[in-house]
Amino acid sequence: MKKLLMYDYLQARGGAEALSLELCNNITETDLLVSYIDLHNFPDVTIANGEIKSLGLSARHPVLQAIWGIRAFSNLKHDINQYHKVMFSGSYAPLAVANRNIGQNFMYCHTPPRFVYDLKQHYLAEIPVWQQPAFNALVNWFQPKFELAIERMDVIIANSENVRGRLQRFLQKDAVVVYPPIKTSEFQWQEDGDYYLSTARLEPYKRVDLIVKAFMQMPDKKLVVASGGSQLRELQNMAKESRNISFTGWTSAEKLKALIGRSLATIYIPMDEDFGMSPVESMAAGKPVFGVAEGGVKETVLEGYNGFLLPKNPTIQDLKTQLNNIDVSVLRKMKKDCIEFAKRFDSQVFINKMKGYFN
Repeated sequence: MKKLLMYDYLQARGGAEALSLELCNNITETDLLVSYIDLHNFPDVTIANGEIKSLGLSARHPVLQAIWGIRAFSNLKHDINQYHKVMFSGSYAPLAVANRNIGQNFMYCHTPPRFVYDLKQHYLAEIPVWQQPAFNALVNWFQPKFELAIERMDVIIANSENVRGRLQRFLQKDAVVVYPPIKTSEFQWQEDGDYYLSTARLEPYKRVDLIVKAFMQMPDKKLVVASGGSQLRELQNMAKESRNISFTGWTSAEKLKALIGRSLATIYIPMDEDFGMSPVESMAAGKPVFGVAEGGVKETVLEGYNGFLLPKNPTIQDLKTQLNNIDVSVLRKMKKDCIEFAKRFDSQVFINKMKGYFN
């Protein structure tokens, strides 16, 4: 009996996109339906056991993207009743459950939409005052649709204990936890490098700006920022006089693995991260992580074992103090523990657990 995974879109090569493809490639006879595919980032994307179907929608502006996604999935024209089991994931795809009247409905929750719940005030503060009424209207239109969709799910799977807690807090729903898949064997220790690495998307809530500012004040330490995002130009301009800081922009998967394998450690300090695959990828290569005592990062970074945790809401001085207080020889001694810990999140562990629900 065929199954279907529905996700918002294949846009960036992020963790949710990787998880969607991993699931479809390892669960027999599973199709994937998304609102659109960014052909620049996914030029030849296929899955092993089924078809990838796209609604053909795309929008560069995130608000238009949200509106189109909400409308497209709410009024879905594709027949999803032909599938015995459907897994919904993302923010907008779950709305399509309203068009379904047979079979089992599952949800893999990366997080309840953060612009509606825990980060609503953060997003409001980031936009001009004149745009705030439109943002609030979008939230008020979307929120009841999402909450009705949650009620239709037979099983909810959360990607971390942190997200499980958000589901309980905001939606009074419990979930089982299945951590996202990391292809740990693809990440290898390559050498003792001389630079720290940041791989988080360049968005305000990822706090990469704080990392860059800290290294601007530590010219004796090197930082490589291996990602892109809305803050790329801003951060490049801010650090243009700092020769110890370099930016790669979005790079190939192979180059990123090499950057991780040759680094001293990864720095990953986002605001209440859902889970965070980047720290585990770093550990799989034997590289420890400077994280933050917030969100899902607390589930993977263990103080003094495979990394170090900055306090909640860290400051530039917090990061400088942490980096200056840890000798690089301590980081190198964590190699074995990092690699062993990362195996708990290996792709095969994820697939085995998901087969228990969606097979």
